[in-house]
Amino acid sequence: MKKKCSVELFTEAGGLALGLEQSGWHHTLLIERDEHACSTIRLNESRGHPAAKGWRLLANDVRTIRYADFADHTDMVAGGPPCQPFSLGGRHRAYQDQRDMFPEAVRAVRELRPKCFVFENVKGLLRQSFASYFHYVILQLTYPMLTRKADEDWQTHLSKLERHHTGSLEKDLCYRVVYRLLDAAEYGVPQHRHRVFIVGFRSDIGRKWSFPEPTHSLDRLLWDQWISGEYWEQHKVPRNQRPHFPKKLGARVRRLQSEFTLVPPCGQRYRTVRDALLGLTDPRKATNTTPNHEFRAGARPYPGHTGSALDEPSKALKAGDHGVPGGENMIAFPDGLYRYYTVRECARIQTFPDDYVFGGSWTEAMRQLGNAVPVKLANAVGESILKQIA
Repeated sequence: MKKKCSVELFTEAGGLALGLEQSGWHHTLLIERDEHACSTIRLNESRGHPAAKGWRLLANDVRTIRYADFADHTDMVAGGPPCQPFSLGGRHRAYQDQRDMFPEAVRAVRELRPKCFVFENVKGLLRQSFASYFHYVILQLTYPMLTRKADEDWQTHLSKLERHHTGSLEKDLCYRVVYRLLDAAEYGVPQHRHRVFIVGFRSDIGRKWSFPEPTHSLDRLLWDQWISGEYWEQHKVPRNQRPHFPKKLGARVRRLQSEFTLVPPCGQRYRTVRDALLGLTDPRKATNTTPNHEFRAGARPYPGHTGSALDEPSKALKAGDHGVPGGENMIAFPDGLYRYYTVRECARIQTFPDDYVFGGSWTEAMRQLGNAVPVKLANAVGESILKQIA
């Protein structure tokens, strides 16, 4: 079967692109202007990575792109418009921020007319203070041909879109759009990372679709840790090296014992930091030769930055655009010690394959990983969309 073709904007280091490629899509064009992210993609291409070696990277600002020059046929447009305008860690100025690239995402859909699209962003996009603007984004993606005039502010354009939405029989390009906030941990990623996914299908192809159901749960993790003990046995952790029972979850564990008796909850357990690091050598050992796995000293907790417990999913990795990311990008061991994640460990937590490497400094690599979409989450969404298009 011929692969379905896709174009991706705002590729960054390639997390979304890798996940979509793994799910069966083929990117005919990647667009990214950040030189460090482009260097990472080119590095993997030069190393012959099975996904990256077939990518066509355009190191340009999307605002300069004429899509008709690069793609004759596109089944899907994908991308993660820069999230800083909406991020909880930034100034979140939304439409007042020149980094808001949603208008460019809409233009790509308008010019390429794909069968479907998928865009992702930070959960801050759903904050109440952005409700009107998010509604505006959704309506623009629904009716990409109804463009904003040069002398028209966004609120006036929103009103026009609302009138069109409620009163017109659509004859031009139109999409059926849905969105949902997903937690990557529920799809097998060893990290609590919440991302908003916006998915649209062209109305004339008549596809019915919904987001894939979660496959992993906290209940199953608690069962495997504190009822069956299978988790500790799998990792060969003796009793004197296990963390203390989490009293805050005591009621939940007792409920599991009562409801499920001898049969565990359905599905798979959340993956933990310990799961993610399985098979990696301690970076402090002289025998360590793993790429991107260099030890970095100086980790310590401080208020608001307490690291990630070894036997839970990691906290969301931070990009460090507004400060050093290391205060949160570290492991909290059961014995009270702390250590920074290595770049390779962060890549594991973001579910990048071990043969995908990151160039540049530790800080720059951490920034790329902190901005990335978990590969496994992108795979789950991309596979579900592909089933409706194939």
